[in-house]
Parts: sequence; structure tokens; C-alpha cells
Amino acid sequence: MVWLLAIADPAWHGKGVLRVIGIGNRSRWLCGVLLCAGLLRAWGAPPTFVEWKAACDKLPPNRVLNGRMPPRSLLPLQDFGEMDRVLDEYFVQSTNGPLSKAELWLGNAPRKAAFFDVTRSWFVTSGFPFEPFARKLVLPADAKVFVEGDLHGDIRTLLAVLGRLQERRWLDGFRIVDPNFHMVFLGDYTDRGLYGVEVFYTLLRLKVANPDQVHLGRGNHEDANLAARYGFLSEGQAKYGAGFKAEKVLRAYDFLPVVLYLGCGTNFVQACHGGMEPGFAPGGLLVSEGTNRFQLLGTLKQAGFLAAHPQWLGTTPEAGVARGQFTDFVPASPTSPNVIGFMWNDFTVFRDEPAFAHNPERAYVYGESAVAYLLRTGGQGDARLRAVIRAHQHSGISNPMMRRLVASQGLFRHWQETNSPAARDAEPSALMGRIEGGASRALPEGSVWTFNVGPDSVYGLGCGFSFATYGVLTLRPRFEDWRVAVETVEVPITVGGGGTRRP
Repeated sequence: MVWLLAIADPAWHGKGVLRVIGIGNRSRWLCGVLLCAGLLRAWGAPPTFVEWKAACDKLPPNRVLNGRMPPRSLLPLQDFGEMDRVLDEYFVQSTNGPLSKAELWLGNAPRKAAFFDVTRSWFVTSGFPFEPFARKLVLPADAKVFVEGDLHGDIRTLLAVLGRLQERRWLDGFRIVDPNFHMVFLGDYTDRGLYGVEVFYTLLRLKVANPDQVHLGRGNHEDANLAARYGFLSEGQAKYGAGFKAEKVLRAYDFLPVVLYLGCGTNFVQACHGGMEPGFAPGGLLVSEGTNRFQLLGTLKQAGFLAAHPQWLGTTPEAGVARGQFTDFVPASPTSPNVIGFMWNDFTVFRDEPAFAHNPERAYVYGESAVAYLLRTGGQGDARLRAVIRAHQHSGISNPMMRRLVASQGLFRHWQETNSPAARDAEPSALMGRIEGGASRALPEGSVWTFNVGPDSVYGLGCGFSFATYGVLTLRPRFEDWRVAVETVEVPITVGGGGTRRP
């Protein structure tokens, strides 16, 4: 299909007059993409951060709506046009930026005619490939990395946290001020909350404004199947009817890595939504040249790993469970023929729980010794995989994990205690002081850290918390010197602003 590239003629700035500057036959989705700020003025400029936050602050909280849609008149995006525009910008960045450079891919690069053709999708087009990928990102010493967990359609939490970053002078509107500051979001942006559109729009605005400093990970809800089952598609249709371009939003997820190996020098942490994936060997990616590299997951060789590492689980009953479950497979979707562990898997809470278990209602659960082995063998050469930072493991009903997330100020380090009835039943007030909860924390070798979910949610309601948590990871040449600063922001469950509290 023929496409036109047009910009606003400077002589007619602000009047919406276009001047054609090129014609070609690239992918038809580019037709109509508007790259010049002058064109935006013809439609009305996109909202500033202050305007956007003010509009979203008028929305009823999820915990007040209790599953009902907000009034149509209060929606910050009255139609899908502005979201559509930001998606176009995001697609231009994704298909022309680092992902499009074949030399940055370790092994095979994605097929140009498939991965970068956003007019087709694996969840609609028969035979179209699903191509999940991993990313390595090496940052300089003293880099600061903001990290936040699940949002699940909780726009109040996201904007309260971003408002705090404005106060800290790390953000100016949607733009990052410090070139040494990066932002990592760990997935699950929509579903289970009624503001998934607003959350994803906000994140895309951040990404478009800071393509090299904002890093969006892919969670298990960044999946067409789950979006259909857990509310996001229903939300979009209720808000915009036939104007809601569901396929376009869902296709945007394919440019998000399922795992980010975040490093400084030769030290790396695994940042992902879910957990371990023994079928993927990251060593080659970690030692590859360059600070920004990608690798397709390809075949996940779970059974192959188990056969090559009989000492991993030894002769324990857990080894028999793994042999009955693990297989080698090429993912056709995030859940088919099996789930991708980076998006789905969990971790035990207590240090003396089994090293491996299968939860048939969810995925696999990894214990301390199993994780230590996977991290130790995941490195290669001088590159070392030291720890895991993730989210995902939440419940709307109070349980040992959720009580520890509340007690630890929203960032829980696994395996600090042994299992017992008293430990399982302990309330957050009793756990404070027994588990780590300080404002600045070191990252022990082999540790796993889980971030809490936004409080304007069924999780906050069911587990009795109203604060959001983010971490700021400071990198150093020696991993022993890495630190994560933990901050909490109180998120009101009534219409209006909010404040910040610290642990």
C-alpha cells in the first residue's frame, strides 16, 4: 500500500495544513502516522502531565466503583483518538529503534515481514509467529533505576507515584530529567481494574518521551487471552465502543521483553514479572558485546535443562514432579503449549519449603535452593546473575505472602523465615521488625524480591493496605554495594490528591 509522510508546513503552523514530503510502499500501518508536533496542534495538543493527572484525579477509585464503569463524562480520553496517536508513535519507535537493528540481536533476529508488521498479529492471523524475547541492558555505575510492580488498571497509584517523582525532580512532566535515571515497570498494566486504558496510555507517554530510559516489561496479563477474560477488552469496548482498537493495543505488547537482564559491569539481576524459566539459557546474552542486546526465546528447553543438570533437584520427590511437567517447546502464545516462566512462575515464601512444586491453578513454584542453582548456572564467563526482582504473586485474600508484602512496606525478600503455623498466621503488625522493611536495603546473593500491587484494587481492599510502593535501585561496580531504596506513597480511595509516607 502507498503511504504518505506529511508534516505541518511552517508557513501554516497551527492551522492544520499538511505538506507531503515523501511517498513510499512500506507497511500500510504507517499511513497517516503524524510525527510533527505542529500536526498535533491541529487536533489539540496532548495533555500535559499536570492536565492529565488533574483529569484522572476526578475519576472514582476502583474500590468505590466495585466493578461498575465510571461515568462516561468523566473519562480523561473521551474518544480513542489520542490513545491511537500515542500507539502510532510507539509503533514508529519500536519498529525503527534498537529492536529493528539486526546486529543487536543475539542469534536470529525477528523476521522483518512478521514481527515488525503491526497490521497482523499472532492472536488473529493464522500462522503468524509469536516471538517473545529477552533483553540485556547494561547501565553505568551510579545509575538509578526506578522499579514498580503490578498496576492492574490502577491509575490513581501510577499517577501518585509519578507525582512523587515530579517532586523529587526526576521527572518534569512526562520527561525524565536525569540522564542517569531509568524506569522499569514489571508488567500487568491492565485487567482487574477499570482504568487499564488510562494506565497504558500514561506508560506509553513516558515511553515515547524517553525511549532509552523507560523500560516496560511484559507480564502474564499482557496477553490477548487474559485481556479477554479479566476485563481489559470489556473496559475498552464499554468506554469507546467500535472505536476501541483492541488488536492494536494487544499488538503493542509484542515489543515488550518478557525478561530484562539489568546489569552493571559483569553483575546482573533478572527483572521480570513472574519467575524462573529453566528452558532459557541467558549466559550467551549476558556476555554478548554491547550494552543493549536482545535474544528471541526460541525453543524453551525445560526437559533438556533437567536432563543436563540432574544435580539440580537430585533424587528428591520434586525432581519427579519436574520430570512429569517439563518439556521442550516453542511458545505459540504466553500460555500455549505451556506457560512462559518469566511471565507466570512463583517463589516459595519460607526457606524450608520444597525446592520445586507445581501449582496446577497457576504455574511452577521455586524454592531457595532451586533458584540459587539457576542463578549460579545462568551466568557465563565473568558475567554473573545475582538476584531476581519481580512482581506478580498477589492475592485479593490475605495470605502469608500478602501479609509480608504489607509488613515489608511493599517489597518482600523471600526466604527470611522457616515455615511454621505461627509464621503462616502472623499478621503484618507482628511481622514488622521480624522481616526486612528498611528504607535502604542490600541485595544478598541469590535473593528474590517481590513488589506489591497497587492499592486501588481488589488486592488493596482485600488485604487492607492503601499505600503504593516503588524502589530505586542504585548500581555500583561491586554487586555487594548495590542498594534499593524503598518508598511508599499513600493512595487515597476517595476522589482527590494524596501524600507520601516513608517506612
